Amino acid sequence: MNNLGDLEIFARVVSAGSMSAAGRELSLSPAVVSKRLRRLEDRLGTRLMQRTTRQISLTEAGQGFYERVVAILAGIEEAEAFVSRRSALARGVLKVSAPTSFGRMHIAPHINAFMLANPDLGVNLILHDEFVDIVGDGYDLAIRIAELSDSSLVARKLAPVRRILTAAPAYLERHGVPRDFDDLANHICLAPHNNDSWKLDGPDGQMVHRPSGPLQTNSSEVVREAVIGGVGIALRSTWDIGAELADGRLVQVLPDYEGSRNVAIHAVYASRRFLPAKVRVFIDYLADLYGPSPYWDQPGSSAAAQSRDATAFPSGRRGTSPSSNGRQPDSGERESTPQRFDAAE
Repeated sequence: MNNLGDLEIFARVVSAGSMSAAGRELSLSPAVVSKRLRRLEDRLGTRLMQRTTRQISLTEAGQGFYERVVAILAGIEEAEAFVSRRSALARGVLKVSAPTSFGRMHIAPHINAFMLANPDLGVNLILHDEFVDIVGDGYDLAIRIAELSDSSLVARKLAPVRRILTAAPAYLERHGVPRDFDDLANHICLAPHNNDSWKLDGPDGQMVHRPSGPLQTNSSEVVREAVIGGVGIALRSTWDIGAELADGRLVQVLPDYEGSRNVAIHAVYASRRFLPAKVRVFIDYLADLYGPSPYWDQPGSSAAAQSRDATAFPSGRRGTSPSSNGRQPDSGERESTPQRFDAAE
């Protein structure tokens, strides 16, 4: 009985989403795939999948079994690479999840150099703003911008995140510069609707402000364009607005207050003793690219200059913002419900 082959077929059916798709990938007929799955379930004495004509879903036992099978297969792949002296080579296809804005701005421009350096490795980069099930959805790793805690996944910090209060000079000329934290209540504050408050670290500890303004949207990029256009004040990550800070289209306000410094950019992957080479080289590439002082925060960088002193603009009028439900301290990423992860070196 080819027990290892059965495990590989089971894992491929889960990642592909159907027996027919898995059969095409493995060059097996759906009938053979179905027979091998039934044999595996008979040997284990439990049902691993619920099958319908249109989809396959894992049972509770199947989900736990799948997570362990993926780790076993990854370990075998790494062991074979080590024995054949190919452990340093990245091969196959790397499936990566990343936040939309960050992936577009700080991963996509560097993919070509990475692939040129790793010609035997393909990259499947999926950009979206929802946390994916890394194991269940077949991802090798995910880039997440959040404050991470404990779980069965491993997270490696790639770079710190600075989130600052910022506005366009035109807005400050019309409404004045906020004098202190409490003065934010007299300003138009922009945020996507899926978070209720800005949590800011300041001289007196953490302060909370609920943003309010006339714009409501579920898009972080809409908020980005609105703050650049002079609609109001926003809480943004410097990786997201570095170029605008550098050329003066945006300036920092209330510099004593920033978003939580516990938020960072992480590479998150399934906990494995033997990390596949394709995952390791990509994580190392991003860690070297960003580092503890990322390029978007470097003085003189086209994407990083520090903001000009907001006090250079006239105090003028302090507008009272209309009442609405604009929400979420935005840094270009969702972090209202951070996942739980183990810290990694």
